[in-house]
Amino acid sequence: MNTPDPFDTAALRAAVVGAWESSPTRFREDANAEEDLYLGGYRDRLLVELAQNAADAADEPGTLRVSLVDNELRAANTGHPLDAAGVAALTSLRASAKRGAGVGQFGIGFAAVLAVTDDPVVLSLNGGVRFSAEDTRAAVAGNPDLSARVAERSGRVPVLRLAWPVADAPPAGFATEVRLPLRSDVDGARLLADFAAQAVDLLLALPGLRRIEIADQVWERTDGDRVRVHGPDGVSTWLVHRVSGEFTDEVAGTLGVEARPLWMVCWALPVDEHNVPQPFGPDVLHAPTPTDDRLSLPARLIATLPIEPSRRRLRPGLAADAVLAEAARAYPALLSEIPVEHRTLLVPKAGFPLSEVDDRLRELVLSELRQAKWLPRAGTDKLIAPARARVVDADGLAELLSQVLPDLADLSDQRHAAALSALDVERIGLADVVESITGITRPPSWWRELYAALAPAVDTDPTARTELGGLPVPLADGRTLPGPRGTVLMDGDADLLDLLAHTEVGSLRVVHPEAAHPMLERLGAQRGGALDVLDGLQEAVERSMDDVESGVDIGGLVEVVLRLVRDAGVRVGERPWLGALALPDSVGDWRRADELALPGSPLLDVLDEDSPIGVLSSTLDWPESVLISLGVLDAFALVVDDAPTGPDHDLADEAQWWDEAPEPPHRLLAVRDLDLVTPDAWPRALRLLAAEPETWRALLEPRGYTGWWIARHGVIGGAAPTEWRMPDATELAGLYDVVPDLGLDPRVLTAIGVRAALVLDTPDDAEELLGRLGDLDRGIGTGAVLRAHAALAEAVLDETLDPADVRPPAGVRTLAGTVAQECSVLDAPWLLAVVAEDAVVSAGPDFALAEPLADLLDLPLASEEVGGEPSSTGEFVPWADLGAVAAACELLGVAVPDGGPIVHDKLIINCTDGDRPASWWVQDDVAHCEDTPQALARALAWTTDRWEDRHTLAELIEDPSNHLI
Repeated sequence: MNTPDPFDTAALRAAVVGAWESSPTRFREDANAEEDLYLGGYRDRLLVELAQNAADAADEPGTLRVSLVDNELRAANTGHPLDAAGVAALTSLRASAKRGAGVGQFGIGFAAVLAVTDDPVVLSLNGGVRFSAEDTRAAVAGNPDLSARVAERSGRVPVLRLAWPVADAPPAGFATEVRLPLRSDVDGARLLADFAAQAVDLLLALPGLRRIEIADQVWERTDGDRVRVHGPDGVSTWLVHRVSGEFTDEVAGTLGVEARPLWMVCWALPVDEHNVPQPFGPDVLHAPTPTDDRLSLPARLIATLPIEPSRRRLRPGLAADAVLAEAARAYPALLSEIPVEHRTLLVPKAGFPLSEVDDRLRELVLSELRQAKWLPRAGTDKLIAPARARVVDADGLAELLSQVLPDLADLSDQRHAAALSALDVERIGLADVVESITGITRPPSWWRELYAALAPAVDTDPTARTELGGLPVPLADGRTLPGPRGTVLMDGDADLLDLLAHTEVGSLRVVHPEAAHPMLERLGAQRGGALDVLDGLQEAVERSMDDVESGVDIGGLVEVVLRLVRDAGVRVGERPWLGALALPDSVGDWRRADELALPGSPLLDVLDEDSPIGVLSSTLDWPESVLISLGVLDAFALVVDDAPTGPDHDLADEAQWWDEAPEPPHRLLAVRDLDLVTPDAWPRALRLLAAEPETWRALLEPRGYTGWWIARHGVIGGAAPTEWRMPDATELAGLYDVVPDLGLDPRVLTAIGVRAALVLDTPDDAEELLGRLGDLDRGIGTGAVLRAHAALAEAVLDETLDPADVRPPAGVRTLAGTVAQECSVLDAPWLLAVVAEDAVVSAGPDFALAEPLADLLDLPLASEEVGGEPSSTGEFVPWADLGAVAAACELLGVAVPDGGPIVHDKLIINCTDGDRPASWWVQDDVAHCEDTPQALARALAWTTDRWEDRHTLAELIEDPSNHLI
């Protein structure tokens, strides 16, 4: 039975075989061309070509079903059935039956089937055809030339040039089915798995296909505002933008007679449910099916581009240039569907191009993106082109700065940086931002938002702190400073902050509370409370007197300082410079705070009427404690310096005190204004000083200024404190009178110089004591005189006093209690036998003090003035032979000395002015004495260097039993 041949395949076979027989070379060319196609150009493109043919056959989006039946691959599609023109195209290596808007350009794509089979079959509703390598070899076997060609090719023949009719039909519901019996070396299951991996791409690339079925898996595309592909693994969502048009005659003329003059471009982008672009890995150019030209663009390009016969590479030329240009022009439209904060994901990133097409296409796309309006413009709902846009180097700034800096794009986040750089968008550095906003007026809250936006940059960019050094900072008083350094971020209650916000104080640098932000600290601002702000006003306080005298209104400054002193809890003297604040006095003038006293202050009662201390105006309604902390006086004020470097504290006679100190003071705690006390008020002044703990400590400060000054200039009972003695200092009786009873602690009296003992620290002290000794109006006991002279001599001996620094007195107190101008200093006890007591001065029984006392008083020693020697020879008697002497020594536990005295019955001393009787004498270190207990005792005491025991020795020599009584 003959198989129907609706497509007249017999005629087609005859024509082809005839051509081969007339030109065996043509046979070889066809065989080579077909082999090139399925071994090269169409290798691995089987599903692509089957899907392309299915899409071309569809009037409306159709279906492609691929299955494996008995090792036969079957691909059925809906749409138009195969017709004669289609069969002719299948048997041709160059001509194509596709016209109009079809995807394919050449019918040769069917050659891809030869990669898996030697016997392809195409079934359709209008009939079917089959191809067979074996039948083709049989058809040329009768021609020797062709048989030889087949033998040369090892049996390989051009399979798709000869078609035979077949009677089978496609499955129900389908117009065409391609059946491919697989060669034994083809893995059918692996083939289906490879097909499944291409399904989504094909549904995007081929609008004519709506559904692809591969074995038991189904992929289906639904169109709308977004394209969704439903598949076994879920749904993938794509934004798709398509444009199409017709080539110009010039471009169309380069395509050839068979080519269609139409072009189509489709951009496809994977997105999530919010239209946020999703990465999809390495991609290639789809023309419209995949080529080998790799692309790095964030979206997939599917376009009707001319490709090489191999269908693997773009064919350069005017048509390719035209379609790529149209694709680039269409690209910005894809961005309009993307949320503005994600649009930069579609900007081609910098880097090496993956292919020549990639390089060209990226340049075109970037050029179009630079000119298109798709960037969000800060401050408006409008868009701006990258070519005009600028961005700042910190996220969150664009909205704030949109009214200051025009054409700002609201995409400053670092994640946009690479994309904006690729578009050559101008970046505005932080230093430029500072320059642009300097001088503008904005509410404090705006500045805080600005600082908050800049904070991340300051934390992460080491150069940001330098660039933002001049960042404007609004202050609480309405001014704006260029730079945070030196400003204060204040912690305080609302009332204080409100006061600062409405008070103009030039040196106050408190950041406005509504603008305060921690970022300012990192740029040099200081965080602090009332005390920190107060310290910032030091210059203004110290200048306040000059300002008020120049007519400047300082009322605001006074109010702020008083409030800060109160809130900071400033203690008296803690900030001495506060005393310079100008305050109004009771007569309407302005004075320094530390030159004013509180109304009714007891201090006013002890100050001289010409004192510069005024009375504070009663109009200042502040607690006394605050005013006193400021420096206003309620009692004597203190000067405190924990590390003084010199006498520079404006204290009366401070330089003299400093010079007289044995070493520079390490700390200064002093009462000031002592020189303003009226003389008759010193008792009350002292009671005031003793009543306050601070001034009490200053009074008792060791070697302190306060006690030093009062000792010299204070007045008690009409005299200086140093002219009085304490009641219990009886050893000073006669020299100093007892201090009047002032009701003061004895420690205060001694601290201000009232004498508790005889102290000689300075030449003045020595001169003052000598003056008192030489005052005949003073009834001074002999003991007090001797102690005074001894103290003077000891001061010289230990070098406390230098005789050269002490003026000798006009008269000195003698042993007789008289005052003499010419006398000598007693330097040996036996001399009293020949010298009158009113002619000598004595330092007491310690005769070693005679010489330093003589130097101090500028007097000769008595031994230098008086000459004499015993008139008789006497008798030498060893001490040991004197029984009473030996017994006395034994009772005292003293060894009997060697040698002995010269004993005289009656001792007479021959002197220059006559003979003088004496009980004992020392001549040339030899003792002379009469044989009496008193004389022997004095000679023995002097010889044994026990002069202080002379009276005891005398009693024991006279009667040893006196030892017991």
